[in-house]
Amino acid sequence: MAEHIKPKYIDTFYRRTISGSVNYPNLQHEHSTQVLVIGAGLAGLTCTLELAYKGFQVTAIDTNKIGWGASGRNGGSVSPAWSANSDAILHKVGRNHFDELYRLSMEGVSMVKEYATRLAANTCPLQFGHLKVSTYNNSDAFMRFCDDQNKRYGRELKFLDQDEVKQLLNSPRYYQGVYANDGFHFHPLNYCHALAKEASRLGANIFENTPATTISRSNYGFKVKTPLATIDADIVVICTGGYTGSLVPKLQQSFLPIATYIMLSEPLGNELKQSIKTRAAIGDTRRAGNYYRIVDGNRLQWGGHITTRTTDPENITRILKKELALCYPQLKDIPIAITWSGLMSYARHMMPQVGMLENNLWYCTAFGGHGVNTTSAGARTVAEAISGESDRYRLFRPFGLVWNGGQIGKVAVQLTYWKYQLQDLMKEHCNLG
Repeated sequence: MAEHIKPKYIDTFYRRTISGSVNYPNLQHEHSTQVLVIGAGLAGLTCTLELAYKGFQVTAIDTNKIGWGASGRNGGSVSPAWSANSDAILHKVGRNHFDELYRLSMEGVSMVKEYATRLAANTCPLQFGHLKVSTYNNSDAFMRFCDDQNKRYGRELKFLDQDEVKQLLNSPRYYQGVYANDGFHFHPLNYCHALAKEASRLGANIFENTPATTISRSNYGFKVKTPLATIDADIVVICTGGYTGSLVPKLQQSFLPIATYIMLSEPLGNELKQSIKTRAAIGDTRRAGNYYRIVDGNRLQWGGHITTRTTDPENITRILKKELALCYPQLKDIPIAITWSGLMSYARHMMPQVGMLENNLWYCTAFGGHGVNTTSAGARTVAEAISGESDRYRLFRPFGLVWNGGQIGKVAVQLTYWKYQLQDLMKEHCNLG
């Protein structure tokens, strides 16, 4: 039977020891710091490291272990763009603003590439290549996309026709594709540990199993209480993601926790080699589509499906294998080693929420669906703002802290997801017809 990994078992993620991992202590004494980062996922660790490089005294705390949430359990794919529809962003902010945001997402890719190569070449090596494939005939749109990206942003995207896609993916479901050389995939949890190790080397303090219970103003900045200590900080940055509790109600009410699911196969043989003939990360055009890649040379990691429920369904493996069978019928019976899930934070406008709640109280969250690169880029803009280097965080100002709708919002998100599924089915049915 496949093992379903619950969050508390994150140390067994991928069924292998996390290379270079360190157990950080929990905070048990009074502590003071220049900047306190709450949440030690990708956003929090990147912000901590960026500030440490700039000479700040930084402390990062997490309720659990570093990378415990979606940061350490995501699909591991890195490529430019935002989760929100490009046309919607363009309509809201205009061309120049849109281009700045897009280039920021590209900068995030470069950040992750540089940090991973320099800090974790052995623990999370990069596998280059990202392939996006369409589940319906989308030739003209894909060609226009490649042309625009290459001319406007200097990328080197390659359009693949259906025959070229077929040479790489032995699937009856796919039509055209776009291949990106600048995209890559890697081990996200090992990357989190590499960021933490470097920040610690530079003098940053990192405490695990140290939840922030309250935050209040003091004469000199902020007092943040934990179960065993109080932290005095001049500046606080909240990077808590899908597991944000009631520490700051305004943040908790501004996004929804959305669950996504991933499974990892046992080692496979020729059936995998004959089905997927590329080592690129792969994703399809469905709004809540499938994303997958080959890891360890002979295992298939397959992700997809979203829900607004915060408890895991008992049949995760069956749900994911059903989708796998539609794409690769020949792989429908492969043995699955592990399945797991993680909560992402989604704002209603589908863009990150980056900014300042009040003087010296920052937030950097709601990166669900955006990828590792945008989390990194958002964290850098906050670090730059704190150091006075730039005000690029203002690029996110049009996408503020809008109310998530509460329970009605969860229902609306689930209904929207089902609507997207129906639209995808209709497009695919038209091709079959």
